[in-house]
Amino acid sequence: MMKNDPMILMGIDGGTGGVRVGLYDIEGHCLGFSSVPYETKFPKPGFVEQDPDDWWDCMAKAVKEVLKKTGIARTQIAALALDTTSTSVVVCKKDATPLYPCILWMDVRAKKEADELLEKTGEFYSPEWMPPKLAWLKRNEREVYEKAEVFCEYQDFITYKMTGKWCMNNNTACNWGYSIHDGFSKNVYEALDILDALDRFPSGEVHRVGELCGTLSKEAADHLGLYEGLKIAQGGIDSSIGLLGIGVNKPGRIGMITGSSNLAMALNERPLLNPYGSNNGPDNLIRGYYTDYVAQSASGSILSWFNKNFCEGLSYRQMDELAKNVPIGSNGLLLLDYFQGNKHPYHDSKAKGMFYGLSLAHKKEDLYRAILEGVAFGSEMILDTFRQHGVEVREMNIAGGSARSPLWMQIHADVSDIVINVPKDINAPNLGCAIACAVMLGIYPDLPTAVDKMVTYEVSYIPDMEAHKKYRQIYELYKSFYYETKDWMHDFSDTFDRL
Repeated sequence: MMKNDPMILMGIDGGTGGVRVGLYDIEGHCLGFSSVPYETKFPKPGFVEQDPDDWWDCMAKAVKEVLKKTGIARTQIAALALDTTSTSVVVCKKDATPLYPCILWMDVRAKKEADELLEKTGEFYSPEWMPPKLAWLKRNEREVYEKAEVFCEYQDFITYKMTGKWCMNNNTACNWGYSIHDGFSKNVYEALDILDALDRFPSGEVHRVGELCGTLSKEAADHLGLYEGLKIAQGGIDSSIGLLGIGVNKPGRIGMITGSSNLAMALNERPLLNPYGSNNGPDNLIRGYYTDYVAQSASGSILSWFNKNFCEGLSYRQMDELAKNVPIGSNGLLLLDYFQGNKHPYHDSKAKGMFYGLSLAHKKEDLYRAILEGVAFGSEMILDTFRQHGVEVREMNIAGGSARSPLWMQIHADVSDIVINVPKDINAPNLGCAIACAVMLGIYPDLPTAVDKMVTYEVSYIPDMEAHKKYRQIYELYKSFYYETKDWMHDFSDTFDRL
């Protein structure tokens, strides 16, 4: 960067559907944005995979595109940071050559191993997390497991590609049973007979969010269209970094990152919801706090599936226009949003999604609105989890893809009877990366201060009480549906597994 150039910060978001790159000034204003999708494969029910090399190639396209669109010279970029999906497991050689498709975060093939871990240790680990997935790999792809020289995350893979060195991220490793204070929970790895995997995790330094984790190598700079020596700030899990980007920097605030899934998060001075896994803290995001979260496995991905398969030629905005004329309750349709199983509160990978109430009178806009409402019911269930643990939920900051839909945001507000605040920049993970860059460069002393200085809000959605009363009746039916059909869903799943 030249001495007289303004400080421009690059935030790179490696999401489920693609890579997004944003450029920001030190006050958090977005100067340019680009997005390049990559392919996700679903080889079997519950299996979700991506090609790690696609991430790197698409990242180069997105970086070059945003520089071209804005006319900003690469020498003007003062720093970059990266966030990615988490527990997206990469199996590779030491030179980052992949040996197996990435087992994406939403993949639940390791349900048996997660159940076994709970039975042996009493510790809950989602089938999505690193240890159960590695145990599945060892049992079902033994040759690949033995050949692996590195087990890592999307985040670690790209950091190596950028810097040429392996290091570990405190924020992502919390989902491996790691605490920066206590190290790894070895009993978890012993219980699953994968203690040998610990020796193949990224070695070297462990970095916190907002710390310098390296500089761009010449090879990486040439690939990305940037310059050698560019400083890289440690980012982290897309949801955690997004939490910064929507203005959650202390207890008392709830944030929700929307996208392929919905994730509601809060900072607390003690582990509130689960003493294991993501709560391996404090200090896994902001120093002094635990990061509690509750999530839906599928939300925006359901809408994407529906639009792709049933709404050819119509944009989301056009479908919103049609759906806003559909009455509350979607003309008697109810969506069960368990398209990738249920993560919270049931932790049930055998549960599956459905539309109930279909008739020959229904149109695509009825189904579309049922998806918006069904996802909002699922979000309300995860907010109820916070309420049950003593967290008052009156307002929620939301960013991500669904925040572009005023209809969906109003449905969320009406279903949950809460005020929904949408930041000016709904690409919260990208802005969160810029916040990490600003702290690393010393522009702000810490993450909370940077959040206060760089996050502003665009609009707030106020709940309609008459609508809330109607939704409450449907929500009670939504909640009861799982208990009424759980045994049948399990029998159905087991039957098809045997076929």
